[in-house]
Amino acid sequence: MNISSIVIQVKPEKYEILKELLTSNNLCEYHFGDIEKGKIVATIEADNVEDEIKKFMDIQNTPNVLTVDMIQTYQEDIEMNIKILENEKDVPLVLSDETIKIEDITYNGDLKKVYFRGAN
Repeated sequence: MNISSIVIQVKPEKYEILKELLTSNNLCEYHFGDIEKGKIVATIEADNVEDEIKKFMDIQNTPNVLTVDMIQTYQEDIEMNIKILENEKDVPLVLSDETIKIEDITYNGDLKKVYFRGAN
């Protein structure tokens, strides 16, 4: 189980419409907010990280949502995930080679597509 607290920014005149929409489609649980400031405090609950991120993205893409910020998150199985990562054998070269300088690494915004200068 993953639980995250979020703050949603909305135009004050759209506050009640958005509040009703978010709670009726089960994307999050509304807790409280400030209509005049257009801020809603809510939580997202999901079975796993993928579902949690999907709900977060769905909220971001909901009409009248200006911004969504994740404030805090709890992952029930985080300890298990840490142990899995610690036991991984395939460590990327950049993480184990102390001769590679940070300025020689090119990051392209997607960890699946990381390229290193001179190491293609």
